[in-house]
Amino acid sequence: MTVTAYVLAVVLDLFILFIGARFLLRPHPAAAGYGVPAKPDGDAAYLSVKGVRDLSYGVLGLALLAFAGARAEAWFMLVVAIAPLGDTLIVLRHGGTRAVAFGIHFATAIVVLISAGLLFAV
Repeated sequence: MTVTAYVLAVVLDLFILFIGARFLLRPHPAAAGYGVPAKPDGDAAYLSVKGVRDLSYGVLGLALLAFAGARAEAWFMLVVAIAPLGDTLIVLRHGGTRAVAFGIHFATAIVVLISAGLLFAV
């Protein structure tokens, strides 16, 4: 179970790091994948904010796992699950599909919570 807990945590941290980088480098396709496409003439700063937020979460998660251990990473995962839960509501409130809201964002929150549980068990 220890290997599974660490591997899942690293994969999730790298995945959110990738999403953050994508929002910084290719913001409009990233927003479409998020479930609420950005307007072509809209304020791109908000897409950058999401990119920096997600990139920071990924780096912080990897740093916690490397330097503070599984328990610190578990608490981080527990707290950071708020982000995909909030993303679920954002997609639903702004015209995104239920499939994306629940199939991507809510499912991500569940996987992050499972990761937290596995890390607490280590």
